[in-house]
Amino acid sequence: MDTTGTTPESNFTAAAKSTIALYSDLATGNGRIHERDRRFKRITKKPQRYVLSALGSLANRKSFASVETLCLFIGYPRSGHSLIGALLDAHPNAIIADELDALKYVQAGFSRNQLFYLLLRGSRQSASAGRQRTGYSYHVPGQWQGRFEELRVIGDKMGHASAIRLGAFPSLFDTLANGFNVKIKFLHVMRNPYDVISTMALRTKLSLASSCDLFFSSAEAVELIKQRSGETAVHDLRHEDFVANPKSALKAICAFLNLKEDDDYFDACARIVYQFPHKSRQKISWSPNLIDSVKQRMSRFSFLQDYSFDV
Repeated sequence: MDTTGTTPESNFTAAAKSTIALYSDLATGNGRIHERDRRFKRITKKPQRYVLSALGSLANRKSFASVETLCLFIGYPRSGHSLIGALLDAHPNAIIADELDALKYVQAGFSRNQLFYLLLRGSRQSASAGRQRTGYSYHVPGQWQGRFEELRVIGDKMGHASAIRLGAFPSLFDTLANGFNVKIKFLHVMRNPYDVISTMALRTKLSLASSCDLFFSSAEAVELIKQRSGETAVHDLRHEDFVANPKSALKAICAFLNLKEDDDYFDACARIVYQFPHKSRQKISWSPNLIDSVKQRMSRFSFLQDYSFDV
């Protein structure tokens, strides 16, 4: 059963409404509000997944007993989540699924260990496929992707959907806090907004202007999450800083998640990181007015204020 119920449209931010409409592929007419809400939370083959996860939770209950932290990525599409998620999944004490959309299962009433099993299953499936995403392989040779020694951190790297769900359905904070018996921590991965927006436009049918709106809907949701959960529960990570010094950035993430340091692990991860971030903004035509509009909108968010089009 869905534990959050149908959320009235009046409770959505304007940005969340547009994003939910994209996810559900439905128009925004008044007669479709309930259906759009339902579609946003729909789980394909839910009965089968429920039974599968119930059996899996029983088989893995001893491993799940040691979990201390549920780690959820929050942020924006095309921001480097796949890289960071894959590297964390390579740690011997962590499992990070590749876009399960974990909060959808929380909304649907799946238990703690059912969710953990689905995250573990997602990690294993991604690892067996070489941790492939958008034409890249994020496989870390010799490390622990899809496996673990002792499981202490488990999570999901579906940053955009997680941010939007938490912004649109704030009751999820209470569900996580009261029903999961773990620390809830958020990884907020950022990348130059002009690059994120450009990549979104290049890889979808959205215009640059629509991609801008989608980006800032996520920024609004991240701001709400920071306010609700507190700064100590959110780790901000700039993709550009990570690429420039992956070992140092990965050590900071491990400290945030209370994961042990391992030089062999850090070295193996650093070897698969490309040397320079891709500047997608150079591949698409930006008008001066749109550049300035994004600059003004970024100024509302402290975590985006250091970015610019020219750097």
